[in-house]
Amino acid sequence: MMMWIVLGIIVVAVLWVVSSYNNLISLKNQTLNGWKQIDVQLKRRHDLIPNLIETVKGVMKFEQSTFTQVIEARNKAISAQGVAEKSVQENALSGSLRQMFALFENYPNLKSNENVTKLQEELSSTENKISFARQFYNDIATQFNIAQQTFPTNMISNNFGFKPAELFEITDPSEKEVPKVDLNFNK
Repeated sequence: MMMWIVLGIIVVAVLWVVSSYNNLISLKNQTLNGWKQIDVQLKRRHDLIPNLIETVKGVMKFEQSTFTQVIEARNKAISAQGVAEKSVQENALSGSLRQMFALFENYPNLKSNENVTKLQEELSSTENKISFARQFYNDIATQFNIAQQTFPTNMISNNFGFKPAELFEITDPSEKEVPKVDLNFNK
């Protein structure tokens, strides 16, 4: 009788280890998938930028330094490795793009150019997709990290060498600021 109890405990323990390990593997793969989804959208953005610059370069002859800044930021973002470095470089690229889009306001003929408008819309749509992909990645990476750190699964993650996933963070202090909204219509 005692042998059956011990055998039952061993079977339950083995099933728990297998289940916990498989759950960690599943979360790890979902995290990797989330990262690949971000990567796809970033590549799309990186591919759109040269087309946009080429389209507006002739009209915005006096803005070459802005184009250079955007291209340099793009190149740094492309060569960045890992979530933390990629996050910093992509945020810098976003800032450069915002600066370039702000300059578009000085060129009314760009606003009426259909190609520029389409490329801006594509880039804006891609930015939204990147934002959603980052949110998904951070959500699943957080689940993966929690699973690794909570007892008793942490024993499995430590013994099998699982590492916490890095999260995308806002590194630009200006992006953390709360926007100021003025609803005073008496101006």
